[in-house]
This record gives sequence, structure tokens and C-alpha cells, in this order.
Amino acid sequence: MIELLAKRFIRDRENVKDPTVRRAYGTLCGAVGIALNILLFIGKFFAGTISGSIAITADAFNNLSDAGSSAVTLLGFRLAGRKPDPEHPFGHGRIEYISGLIVAGLILLMGVELVKTSVGKIFHPEAVDLTAVALVILAVSVAVKIYMGLYNRSVGKRISSPAMLATAKDSFSDAAATAAVLLATVVGKVTGLKIDGWVGLLVACLILRAAWEAAQETLSPLLGQAPDDEFVRQIHDIVMAHEGILGIHDLVVHDYGPGRVMISLHAEVPAEGDILELHDVIDNAEMALQRELGCEAVIHMDPVVTGDGITTELRGQVAQLVSTIHPEATIHDFRMVAGPTHTNLIFDAVVPYGGELTNAQVEQRIKEAVRGMAGNYYAVVKVENAYVR
Repeated sequence: MIELLAKRFIRDRENVKDPTVRRAYGTLCGAVGIALNILLFIGKFFAGTISGSIAITADAFNNLSDAGSSAVTLLGFRLAGRKPDPEHPFGHGRIEYISGLIVAGLILLMGVELVKTSVGKIFHPEAVDLTAVALVILAVSVAVKIYMGLYNRSVGKRISSPAMLATAKDSFSDAAATAAVLLATVVGKVTGLKIDGWVGLLVACLILRAAWEAAQETLSPLLGQAPDDEFVRQIHDIVMAHEGILGIHDLVVHDYGPGRVMISLHAEVPAEGDILELHDVIDNAEMALQRELGCEAVIHMDPVVTGDGITTELRGQVAQLVSTIHPEATIHDFRMVAGPTHTNLIFDAVVPYGGELTNAQVEQRIKEAVRGMAGNYYAVVKVENAYVR
């Protein structure tokens, strides 16, 4: 159904990098989600009322909260699609992440309320009256929720939307919860066991788990998560495809919301090259990143001495020493400054987060290793952590 509606109402629907197309998908899925969840609420509330099941009634209100979540997601997409303005020059894309976090909060609230209601039912159990109507409504509800989870996950991956992926997880969790309610209702009718409250508690736990996972999906980009490895590889390959660029480092990806990414990096270029020609190469690399990844890019030129054999040899020796201190460490901005009594080797070292040694300890070991090299060398080194994995 979503694909049919997308074909009818979304122009250029394959161009998912276009903010207008992303907003249209978000609006469409949000509207469908609201309609389906309201229908499920009405059906389950009716089934819960005629059967006297707290688990079914609680599941009905869970669907009502899902309708509210879909409304928040829809509103988030509409607001996130607003154009940049003087107060927000990078746009409003992060509102989509905030809307996903609100959805997680609503799911959490519903889960807590369901825990309290189910605990009361456990201490004061009542018989559940099973009817064919209730069974049919629950079975249809499971199928609808699975469908909603599938289309939200599919579209969420297509447009890289954490909010929609969070909604998909909630839908699959709801399908499992409703299936548990259906099973418990049948078991209770057949065996006479009053397990309605226990099943309601199980449903609550599934809802709380979905809330936690949804919160993780949206909090991480808000806090500033590292870009994924594939995106970093694409950036590296695009930049390094330009003749004259010898290497890149200090890559930083600034995420202002899906489809609103800015990149800054340092590109190593030959110090002996023509600065105007190299500037043109850098401009071309920036335009390639914009054209192929849809990202604004700022590239800083770092001159690297390539015609001096001594500098090249010493750089290789120092890189080898640094790798023995930390196997994943790299160096850049290497240069030599010779004096009457000694020579300073000036460079930056990059180490990943989470190592056994602190940056200060790594720095000290690098300095000691350089002092042990043949020749009177001193390391002037800055140890830093990478912004990418």
C-alpha cells in the first residue's frame, strides 16, 4: 500500500537525498500510521471491553500511544524540512532526531503505566471471557503491526531516518506483544488459568525494551556519533581520486540531520607543487563530495615535503616507532627543524579512543622512542584522537 501511495503522491520518489522527497515519505508514513493505529485502538478497546481482559485493553491504549507517536514523527518531518534561516543556518534537520526521542518517551510512558496496571491485575485476577470477535481482532492486529513494521523499516532504511526506524521497532514489538496477549487469552480460556495480568506485564516489558532501543537510535546522532565506516571510505576514495592529493587526515563529519552533513578534512599535497594548481585540485575534490555524497565540504591543504629523501626516511622511521607503541596509531604533518645542537621532529599522532594508554602516556613514549633513534633527534608531538572510527 505504501508503495502504491508513494507512486501516486511522491514525485521523483527515488531521489531520497532530496529533503522534499524525504519529507514526503515521512508525511505519508506518519499519516498511514495514525490511521491504522486509531483503527487498531478502536478494535482492541472493543475486544477488551467485551472480554474483560486488561491485557487486551492495555494493548489497545498502546496503539493509541502509537498514533500519537506517528503524529509526532509526522510533525518532526514537517519541521525538519524547513529551510535554513539566519538563526539556524544549518537547517532544522535535527528536529527529526528530537521527534524520534519524543516517540521513545511516549513508548516508555505507556510501558510504565502498563506495568502498574498489570501488577494490580496479578494481585487481583479476574476471569477473561473469550469471544470469536476478540480473537479475530487480535489476529488481524498482529498482521497489521507486522506490516507497519516492515514498511517503516523499509522506508526508514531508504531515507536513513532514525525516527522511522524507531517506529518500526515499536511496531514489531507491538506485534509480539499482541501475539502474546492472543496466546494468553486462548490458554486462559482452555485451562482456566488467570494469567491475564502476567501477560500484560510481559507486554509492558516488551514495550519498555522498544522504548530503550528507540531512545538509543535517536540519542546517538544528537550527541554526535562517529560516521559509519562505509561513509568514511567513500569520502576517502572520492578525495584520493584527485591527482596531487597524497593523503587525508583530521576528517570531521558534522551531522545536522539526515541529508544535512558537512565535512571538514586536511588533504596532504606536495610542498613543492604550484599552489594555484593545488588549490584547483582541492576545489574539485570539494565539488565531488557535494555532487556524489550531497555534503558541503571544506578541505584544508597541508603541504608535505616529498623531494627531501632525509625527511621521507625519518618520517617512515617515526611512523614505525609510533606503530610499535600503538598498532593503530598514525602520524601526519611531519616536518624537521634542524638546530646547532639537535633536530626537532615535529608531527601529530592520532590514536583511537579506548586504548590502555592515555594520550599523555603515548606522547611520553613517543618522545622516548625518538630520543633512542640514531642521531640527536627530539620529538615535538601532539597526540590526539580521531573523530572517525
